[in-house]
Amino acid sequence: MSDPLTAIDEWPVTAAAAAVIGRGGVLSARGPGAEPFPLASVTKPLAALAALVAVEEDAVALDDPVLPDVIPGATLRHVMSHASGLSPDRRNRAAALGTRRIYSNVGIEVMAECIEHASGIAFADYLHQAVFEPLGMTRSALAGSPARDGVATVADLSALLARLVERPAGWLHETTLADAASVQFPGLRGVVPGFGMQDPNDWGLGFEIRSAKSPHWTGSANSPATYGHFGQAGTMIWVDPAAALGLVVLTDRDFGPWAAGAWPRLSDAVLARYG
Repeated sequence: MSDPLTAIDEWPVTAAAAAVIGRGGVLSARGPGAEPFPLASVTKPLAALAALVAVEEDAVALDDPVLPDVIPGATLRHVMSHASGLSPDRRNRAAALGTRRIYSNVGIEVMAECIEHASGIAFADYLHQAVFEPLGMTRSALAGSPARDGVATVADLSALLARLVERPAGWLHETTLADAASVQFPGLRGVVPGFGMQDPNDWGLGFEIRSAKSPHWTGSANSPATYGHFGQAGTMIWVDPAAALGLVVLTDRDFGPWAAGAWPRLSDAVLARYG
C-alpha cells in the first residue's frame, strides 16, 4: 500500500508537512519537517500540557478558582475544557458555569495567567521549560497569546505525539495524560468551529475529544477516544489511543472547506495503512 502522506502533495497549499507517529516513533514523514509553521489554535494543547506540568509541580491545582468576580465557582479545570461559560474572546460571561461548551481563547489566556502568577515565570518561558525543552522541541516557541501564537515544526510535534502515543515513564505521569484525554464535564453541547453544533461536544484538558461527533475534522475510522486539536492556520494534530497512532499536519493555508474534506480523508488513509 502506498504512503498516504503523498496526498498532501495534491493539496491546494504552497507548503505542507506531515508525519505519522506510532509505537517506536515516526512511521512516515513528508514535506519540510524542520520548517516552523504558525500553529494557531494547535497552540492550545501545548499550553495546556505546560499547565499540567505546573499541576504536577504543585504550583497550581485543577480545582483552583479563576476569575471569581466574573464567574463564581469557575476553576482552572473549567477554563482548560471550555466549560467555564467565558465568552470566546472577551473576559465576560456568555453562559452559566458548566452549562455549555464555549470555545474560548480568553479561557486559555486566563489559564496561562494563573501559571504565571503561581510560578513567577512568564508563561512563554514556562512553556519552554516544561514542554519544549524536555521533549527536545528545539524549533518551537510562543510569541504572544497561549491560545493561538505558537510556532513549531512537524519534527518537534512528532516528538510530542510520540510521548502521547507511548506514554513512557518520565515527563508527565500516565494518570495526568489520561486525565487530559478524558472528557471533562460530560454532556455539554457546543460548537466545534467550522463543523457546527455538536451534542455532546466532548473536551478534555486542552484537547478536543472526538467521541461521536459528526461532521468532524478527523476520519470516520478514528476511534471515539481520539484526541487532538486543529488550528485556523491549516494545522492539526491527533492521537488515536485505540490504534496507537498519531498524525500531525502543518500547512501554510488557512483552514477552510479544502481542509474539512482533505483532513478526514488523510486520517482514514493513515489508519487504513498503519492502524
